Amino acid sequence: MENIVVIHGGAGSPSSLNSVLKEILSNIIYNGTALDMAIKPVVAMENNSIFNAGTGSVPRIDGSIQMDAAVMIENGFGSVICIENVSNPVLVARDVMEKSPHIMISGDGATEFARKMGHEYYNPETEKSKNMMIKFKESLKNNTIPEKFQFMFKSSEDTVGAVSRINGKFAAAVSTGGSFPMLRGRVGDSPVIGAGIFAGNKGAVVATGIGEEIAKSLLSYRIYEAIGTEKLSDIVKKEVNKFKVSAGIIAISEEEQFAYSNTDMAYSMQQY
Repeated sequence: MENIVVIHGGAGSPSSLNSVLKEILSNIIYNGTALDMAIKPVVAMENNSIFNAGTGSVPRIDGSIQMDAAVMIENGFGSVICIENVSNPVLVARDVMEKSPHIMISGDGATEFARKMGHEYYNPETEKSKNMMIKFKESLKNNTIPEKFQFMFKSSEDTVGAVSRINGKFAAAVSTGGSFPMLRGRVGDSPVIGAGIFAGNKGAVVATGIGEEIAKSLLSYRIYEAIGTEKLSDIVKKEVNKFKVSAGIIAISEEEQFAYSNTDMAYSMQQY
């Protein structure tokens, strides 16, 4: 059973970013657990404003930046929801799993928890997020905002995520700035167990795409539960192709790994 990590740059991310993701994986020092190896590339993507996570996160309708992240291993889960003013939400999610009695912490409570865990104040606002708000306000003046906040302003790079198989153990990690435009407090699939992420003793799965639809179908759990019944690639394709909106998956099992999306999705994988 080979040690391997698979990462993605989000549903909608162009394949031209494959080289960026490959470089991220090649620069990772191989040491630690499966969770370590899943988190390291996610941190790198959170630190790169190209991606919609951490520093590259998109704003809410009110201009604030609230982020979601989650980590999962066979016997543990932790997530932060609508956390603000931290550089690496995925590291806070790990602290929720390992250093708190809870599995999910949200809003002001998540930010306060992050401070207590030593995560310093960080403003993730960038020129990208500022420009998105400028265009959004202009569209408000022109009455061109689509009904039900359709994703015409959505960042092309959605969630970022990783799955790993290290020494026979599995882990998954995910981080996102959400979709734009969205209401303050909106939660998609990423920080919800079984929706945007799932890992156990037979594999790990991370989803990306339109979070509301992914969450309603518990996509990651459905794929995980089917592992072992047929080829992993067939399982993933069958589930993803049910969606009429953008959806993508990276998944790993004891013998296989697979990345697939019904839209563009940058991804990379590397053995260690």
